[in-house]
Amino acid sequence: MDAPKKVKITDVNVAMAKAEHYCAYQERSQQEVRNKLYDWGLWPDAVENIISRLIEENFLNEERFAQAYTKGKFNQKGWGKIKIKQGLKFKNVSPVLIKKALLQIDAGEYIDKLTRILDKKAATLTEKDGYKRKYKLRQYALSRGFETDLTAEVLKNSEL
Repeated sequence: MDAPKKVKITDVNVAMAKAEHYCAYQERSQQEVRNKLYDWGLWPDAVENIISRLIEENFLNEERFAQAYTKGKFNQKGWGKIKIKQGLKFKNVSPVLIKKALLQIDAGEYIDKLTRILDKKAATLTEKDGYKRKYKLRQYALSRGFETDLTAEVLKNSEL
């Protein structure tokens, strides 16, 4: 089975129009756009020119991306701060913007989300031994990116 041929774009104006559409569809990090432009076969100087034009025209905004990513992963996927931070680092977002984006998560909502996630998981566990049950719940919360101490405190204060 033949692999589909990659589309190569040689015209900078066509690439700019496609990049604008790509950024308008959803928030993107600079690295995502840079990778997409390289996939299209553009030269490094053309890629950097397009990136700078996208930033000037406000199609690309790293702070806005970090906040949208944080809000989406927390509200929709139920991720904790550790996992969100790793995801943003993977997208090459600066540590200052990561910190700023994580501050938008309300502490009360964060604990409520962790409690709901643990309650939902506890309902599916068949483990009868209390220690093993709490261990599995703790591991589950850690895999979702929640902090160890916060998870331990929520488990201690609940009847799971």
